[in-house]
Amino acid sequence: MQNQTFKAFVVEETAVGKFERKFIQKPLDSLPAGDVLIRVHYSTLNYKDGLSARGHKGITRKYPHTPGVDAAGIVEQSDSPDFKPGDEVIVTGFDLGMNTSGGFAEYIRVPAGWVVPLPKNMTLRSSMIYGTAGFTAGIAINELQKRNIMPDSGKILVTGSTGGVGSLAVAMLSKAGYYVVASSGKPEKSDFIKRLGAKEIISREEVRDSSQKALLSARWVGAIDNVGGDTLSTIVKSLAPWGAVCSIGLVGSDKLETTVYPFILRGVSIIGVDSAERKMSERLMIWKRISNEWLLDDIEFIVKEVSLDAISDEIDIILLGGQVGKVVVRIE
Repeated sequence: MQNQTFKAFVVEETAVGKFERKFIQKPLDSLPAGDVLIRVHYSTLNYKDGLSARGHKGITRKYPHTPGVDAAGIVEQSDSPDFKPGDEVIVTGFDLGMNTSGGFAEYIRVPAGWVVPLPKNMTLRSSMIYGTAGFTAGIAINELQKRNIMPDSGKILVTGSTGGVGSLAVAMLSKAGYYVVASSGKPEKSDFIKRLGAKEIISREEVRDSSQKALLSARWVGAIDNVGGDTLSTIVKSLAPWGAVCSIGLVGSDKLETTVYPFILRGVSIIGVDSAERKMSERLMIWKRISNEWLLDDIEFIVKEVSLDAISDEIDIILLGGQVGKVVVRIE
């Protein structure tokens, strides 16, 4: 493979604060050091990829850079005894696509400790329908269940229910038997949300309390929140005793204003969910559950599949909040 080049989507800083996107041919030896060289077949678009492509230095410190925090493909070279050429694998999280050249390219090279064998019940493509979003939703469901919040416990709220994490959270919770209430600011997507499995749909305004009350009537035993800000504050005040909310996103705001009353009078919990640095033992467990009990029968309707050549347009859409469901990126 000496002198071999590959196609990559690259974001380059052309001047201070100015960024340009383009496709280039890169030599394999330009990839970072790592145990496993993977030919990427599929990736998927996440909001973090959009931020990296926009030049967000909190996500990616140095440019030029190839985003793509997810990748699924086939091992071509391996210095690890855990993997051999021909193995089908997935990589999500860690530093992929942030400061390590990511999945919007024909090849990645990563440490063996980042690599997960493709679950038996999944294809490379289907694994990227879930990707980081599905993995994150799976972590959240697992965290709720660790606190004994089960399908017969009561209603579960999911905010931002048309996005990647939100749509998969609604569908996976529904598959697990939960009564899901979906919050959305897109009333025109009601049919889409119902097809995900939501039992109720409410507007995002219903999860924004401006009364300044320390506590509200208990409405949910658990929640998965992608919004943050006033929405997360309202959820905390509206949880039933011993309820919990998994905080995943901040599309509304990164600020949180609350009092201690929900915590000391109802014993509620805020669970921070970070998917990037999860231990391998937990990764394997979550992917096993995704590929078995949470595997969705009806999932293609949430998928928008695009070629790598179309990724720049999709990045613009996700940065404007216009994406619905999952964008799967076909590399080959």
